[in-house]
Formats: sequence, C-alpha cells, structure tokens
Amino acid sequence: MATREELADDLARDVMAAMVKLGDLELWERVAKVIGTYSPSSQEAFVTAMRIRLADQRGRTYLGQVMARAENPDLPVPELPRVQMPSADGH
Repeated sequence: MATREELADDLARDVMAAMVKLGDLELWERVAKVIGTYSPSSQEAFVTAMRIRLADQRGRTYLGQVMARAENPDLPVPELPRVQMPSADGH
C-alpha cells in the first residue's frame, strides 16, 4: 500500500489538474477540508503536497517571465509574487 505522503501527492496532482480544467483555484482548500474530517494527518500531507506544487508552479512562472525579459528587455520587469500562504486547515 502507498504511504500517506504518496497518496496525498497523487491526490494533489489530480486536484491541480482539476483546478486548471475547472478554473477553480480554491478547489484544493475544499478538498483539504473534506480530508480533514476523516484524517487530520492525511489532510496535513495533502496540504503540504499542494503547497509544494503551487510553489513550484509560481516559481516556474516567475522564472519564465525572467527568461522572457532577458530575451526581450522591452517586457516589464517581473514582480515577485506577494502571496500569503494558507494555514494547514486550508484557510
């Protein structure tokens, strides 16, 4: 059987895909609440997996903007994102 972290990461991957397909950037928070009603430790693993995936996505987007500007200095200077991370319970 897969570990809690593996299951949480698999779900996080599926939720990320659903967020893109549905255009619902808050879907993961609701999924975290559903998980938390049954298993707080699984909820924590899922939230961690989502934060890692969201951070990776933001980092890659920023890097892409930096590299695009390096190739075309007429583009605006990319700004560092100012995002407050949600708490472990999805808020």
